[in-house]
Amino acid sequence: MSELAIKVSKRAQKYINISKAEKAIRTINSLINTLRFLIKDRAGLAGLIIVFSMGIIALSVNVLPIPNPDAMEFTPFIAPGYEHLFGTDRFGRDVLSRVLWGARISISVGLAAAFSASLIGSIIGMIAGAYGGVVDGVVSRVIEVFLMIPTFFLALLIAVVMRPSVYNLIFVVSITSWPTVARVIRAQVLSLKERQYVEVSRAFGASEKFIMFKHILPAVIPLTLSYTVLLVSNAMLLEAGLSYLGLGDPNYPSWGRMIYEGQQLIFRAWWISLFPGLFLTINVLGWNFLGDALTRYLNPRRRTY
Repeated sequence: MSELAIKVSKRAQKYINISKAEKAIRTINSLINTLRFLIKDRAGLAGLIIVFSMGIIALSVNVLPIPNPDAMEFTPFIAPGYEHLFGTDRFGRDVLSRVLWGARISISVGLAAAFSASLIGSIIGMIAGAYGGVVDGVVSRVIEVFLMIPTFFLALLIAVVMRPSVYNLIFVVSITSWPTVARVIRAQVLSLKERQYVEVSRAFGASEKFIMFKHILPAVIPLTLSYTVLLVSNAMLLEAGLSYLGLGDPNYPSWGRMIYEGQQLIFRAWWISLFPGLFLTINVLGWNFLGDALTRYLNPRRRTY
């Protein structure tokens, strides 16, 4: 065995023998470095603040001193003022209360659908990239078929045949969002398989299972997380669009449904549509800022400073 091969073998063995404590320390340091980058990045910091603030609202809305979002106990069409900061709608419901409760629904659906789509897409993408050949060809054709169909119209078609509910909404959004993740992960796996350290590991007798879980999967996870964050905003917009068309869960306040209810009264009660639209826009921008910042962190070539 050559001297170079012996050195590579020793390094590989040293990597394999890393203790769990050392791996935990490396993970913590990586998280700290990511947080530092997000704080220094102006868009990342803005996204972090928005996402954190919206998350606090969604988690604590049930303990905030606001009226019941479905209670019709106030005078209809009260303009925004001291007693009702966002006014009331045509049924006498407090708009502020409904907007804040809508944050919980929008974020919950967005997160659940994004994580589900990322999980499905990552598994399918890794299988296609790892096996190659016929499997890769079939999976690639399926992904192309999904990508050819506009996402919203595909989601609309599926939502029409299903009973409106939060769980069905999550299913519809996730089942129409996974192809983008699958395509990216497949390309990443194909690239990683040709890296030198993977070839060296394979040359020293490492099994494909070992290579997949020790070399490829750890390199794919950060990319998956960044795309998951970006998918959250897309899922929120898709949920709002379906709720706007009356295909959301009627038992819960939704920003999309509130925008629809207020559009017919836009000149008489502009606040009914304005405030949920603003919250939806700010929320989507926050997740986009955060996702773009994470992408820049993982890909230094995209940094502008």
